[in-house]
Amino acid sequence: MSAPATAGMPASLTLAGAGKMGGAMLAGWIEAGLDPRATAVVDPSPSPEIAALCAARGIRLNPEAPEPAAVLVLAIKPQGLEAAARALDRMIGDDTLVVSILAGKTVADLTARLPRARAVVRAMPNLPASIGRGATGAFAAPGVSAGQRAVADALLAATGTVAWLDAEAAVDAVTAVSGSGPAYVFLLAETLAEAGIAAGLAPEVARALARATVSGAGALLDASEAEPDALRRAVTSPGGTTAAALDVLMRGDGLAPLMREAVAAAQRRAAELAG
Repeated sequence: MSAPATAGMPASLTLAGAGKMGGAMLAGWIEAGLDPRATAVVDPSPSPEIAALCAARGIRLNPEAPEPAAVLVLAIKPQGLEAAARALDRMIGDDTLVVSILAGKTVADLTARLPRARAVVRAMPNLPASIGRGATGAFAAPGVSAGQRAVADALLAATGTVAWLDAEAAVDAVTAVSGSGPAYVFLLAETLAEAGIAAGLAPEVARALARATVSGAGALLDASEAEPDALRRAVTSPGGTTAAALDVLMRGDGLAPLMREAVAAAQRRAAELAG
């Protein structure tokens, strides 16, 4: 028998796919009060870290015949949905909430392949969920009850900020902005370090300063109530060094149009993954 839900966590949960994102979310859920004994992980090739977590916390790893749980979380690769659909559908009961983090797979895609799915939440988390600092956009399909949405909110909020969306079409934009967004920030740290090396800094110094600058600026943004543009202006003296750099980054062919193009490309790719 499943243990009672704790702190809004579901009474039982099955995680299908425990890669980087699925594994990060699982760790957050366990810390937030999800009962490990009522939790199952289904992954044909679990990482050593996931295997160790399951062994240490008593989570069932690849049970022979997983029973339908209160929540089934789909965290497999989107391209693998077709092949896994029959096995996944057997994990769904009459009252199971399906939470999908499969990029590009719409509610219609999911219900077509999983006929037993009556209540579906689409969500797009990001990798900082692994340290409890994730950003997730979520959409609840019409079949999701208020209680199920509250459970989904508790699960997603256990790994960071959650923004609920009024329209499913917005999920692809979330994928492009916050889902892929950490990679854009990591690239900024990379290119800032490369620019420092080109300016004459030793590689180890440039990398250390770039890393600390990006992480420190993010921490300041999180701690401050000011908007990003206000913080930018606060560190920009007229005619100073920062202003000279921003003149380059903010010109017509600078960072803003490149970011719009990048987000649009990611959004298109998310749409292509549907079907």
